[in-house]
Formats: sequence, C-alpha cells, structure tokens
Amino acid sequence: MTKPVVRKLRCAVYTRKSSEEGLEQEFNSLHAQREACEAYIASQRSEGWVLVRDQYDDGGISGGTLERPGLKRLMADIEDGLVDVVVVYKIDRLSRSLADFAKLVEVFDRNGVTFVSVTQSFNTTTSMGRLTLNILLSFAQFEREVTAERIRDKVAASRKKGMWMGGVPPFGYRVENRKLLVDADTAAHVRWIFARFIEIGSCTVLAREVDARGLGTPRGNRIDKKYLYRMLANRAYLGESVHKGDSYPGEHDAIIDRETWDKVHAILQESPRKRAARTRADTPALLKGLLFGPDGAAFSPTHTRKGGRLYRYYVSQTVLKHGAGACPIGRVPAGEIEAAVIDQLRAVFRQPEIVAGTWKSARTQDDGITEADARAALQKLDPLWDELFPAEQARIVALLAERVEIGVSGIKLRLRMEGLAALAREMAIDIGAAA
Repeated sequence: MTKPVVRKLRCAVYTRKSSEEGLEQEFNSLHAQREACEAYIASQRSEGWVLVRDQYDDGGISGGTLERPGLKRLMADIEDGLVDVVVVYKIDRLSRSLADFAKLVEVFDRNGVTFVSVTQSFNTTTSMGRLTLNILLSFAQFEREVTAERIRDKVAASRKKGMWMGGVPPFGYRVENRKLLVDADTAAHVRWIFARFIEIGSCTVLAREVDARGLGTPRGNRIDKKYLYRMLANRAYLGESVHKGDSYPGEHDAIIDRETWDKVHAILQESPRKRAARTRADTPALLKGLLFGPDGAAFSPTHTRKGGRLYRYYVSQTVLKHGAGACPIGRVPAGEIEAAVIDQLRAVFRQPEIVAGTWKSARTQDDGITEADARAALQKLDPLWDELFPAEQARIVALLAERVEIGVSGIKLRLRMEGLAALAREMAIDIGAAA
C-alpha cells in the first residue's frame, strides 16, 4: 500500500522587537522567537512543513506601523508565491494594530497563506480562528494604547516639573546630563536677536542681518524668517517648560527677561502686513539732503500709497513752492535715482585714481594704512553692498557723497574724499580684525 503524498508547505518565520535594547547581545529576543518558531515547524514535519531559508527580522521597530523592512520583504515573497505559512511567536509580533492586521490577513487570504502563532493556536482559514485572532489582537492594540498613554502621562508630568525631555536644544542652550544649560556664546546672539527685533519689528529684515552675521541653527542650517518666529515664541528662553500650550517653571535658567519678552510679543501681536509697511516707510532715504535739481533747489523725499503699495519719490522744492512746471525735473522715483547713484559709487570703488586719492587722504589720519589696505578696503565694500542694511547704506552714501546733481542729461556725483578715507580706515580695521 502506497503512502499518500504530503504537499510541502513552505514556512516563513517572522520576528520583531520594539526596542533596540539588547539587540547587540549574542542571543537576543529575536533569536529566542526564531528558535521557538523553528522548533514548532520541525514538530509539524509530518504535515509537510519545511522552513524557508530567508529570515524576516525587524529589530527596534514598533508593531504599530507596517513600514518595516523585514515585513515588507515577507509580504513581497508572499505575493510572489514563495511562502505558504507565516509563523510567529505571538500575534502582536506581526502587528499591534487591528486595522493593519486586517490588511495583512487580506494579503494572506488572497495568496492562500496560513498564519500561525506558536504560543496561540490559530488557523485563519476558519471563521472561529478569525474571531479569536481579532479578539486577541484587540487586546494587543489596547495594550499598545495604554502603554502610549503611560508614556504621554510621564512626559506631561516631567514637563510640569520643568524637566528637559530630550530633542534638539533651543538655540542658546546645550544639554549636559539631560539638563538644559545656557551656552554663553550663542545666548548672547539670542539676546541680540530679541533686542534687534524690538528695534526693527521685522523678521524679514532681521533674517538678513542674522545671515550677514553668519549665524546658523544648532544643526548648521540657515536661520530664516520662520526659525526666527519660532525663536521669538519659544518660552524656554524665559526659563519655562511648555506642554500642550501650558507653561511651567523650568529647571533651566532664562536667557531673556520678562520685560524684553513682553516688548517682543507686543510687536508680534500687530499684523505682519502693518509691520512690514511701517518698516518700509521707516527705511531712510539714501539721498536725503544730497540731491539737487538743475536750478540748484534741493529735492526732498516723500512717499504715497496706492492699493496698499508704497511708492517713494524725491520732489523738487521749487515744485513744492511754485507748483508743477516750475522745474524741468519736478519729481523722480526714489528707487531709480538711488540705484543710479549707488552704481556710480560702486564704480568709484574700483577706480585706481580714487584708490590712490583715498590712500593719501587716509594716511594723514593713520600713517599705518597702506595703499594696498585702501584698495582692499574699497574692493571689499563693492560685493558687500547688497548685504548692507538700508540704514547702513544711507550712512555710507552720506559719508561718501557731498552732492548729487540731477539734470535733463543725467546725474553728477561729487565725492567727499575725507569720507572715502574714513570709510577705508573702517574697512581696513575690519579686515585686520577678521584676519
């Protein structure tokens, strides 16, 4: 009598551990799970069960997600028809989410794969097996949610005590022994940022100034406008710990005092559009007191608003006194005339004869400055011009230009050589300090 042929069932063992603790050991939890599963498969050898060679392990990955490398390889092999039985130590090793488990069972059913738990006897091909699985999986999900609640409660309690709970420390602090400590160097930058924001009221302008100083985040990234807003709203700088919108006294020292904080947030309560408009309106006119028309009359800065936009102009005093038509050039757009003057000034920085004259003038005040110093100083200013703040640009224009005359055929710029010398001395000192 011939024995009936037993169909071989290819069995894949899946193991998982939520934390990485202990994985470096020679015999860890994953090994223990695999050993128990392989022993169970060996006991079913008479039923045709054989172990597949591939190992499907996920160490240090939560069961609350399906984004696991080992599980993905297992599901891919199932779709390719390489697996007949999936064996796990306990069902929560496969998933702790009822919804995720339903997705996995759907794949198993579609490919005719049976799911087996070594410590819990199940057969997913029967309705009773499905019911029992879902009941146990519901308990596994309940356990996961209770554990998450305990962790959240622990974090909340620690926050209320003012403890630092990890993560990237705020700019201005460092972490030692799981505590926030003030970093003297970066804390000074934080105080400057808060104080400077009170002065200018614009994170857009402040971001440019911060960038010009070469400051970056603790991770080495650029400090932009969004990062500044988060800094200005971070109550950690007051020495407080925040949890879900509520603040508590922190264990760390404050960097910003309450008066500074209140001033900053009084400004932040204003509409950003209003603050931006005020910032533009407060931008100094570069050519104030320097611009004159063909009749010798001075031009005064003015501005108007149309459709919410700001338009700046320079208007002749002759026109203001006698009306339109009294001067061949009555009004000029501020942006255009200022750009033309700046272009002439930047060209000046590159002219050898100007450099030589600057050096001679500077030498009367400082014997140590050389012609090379003067040249390097003026050449350094040209590429830096666009990075300067409007107030600084206005100061330099007033220092360098004695008079700007505008006519029908163009503009004429009269330089202030002593101003060029003073600027060259400033830049030379900066270059020496940087070196």
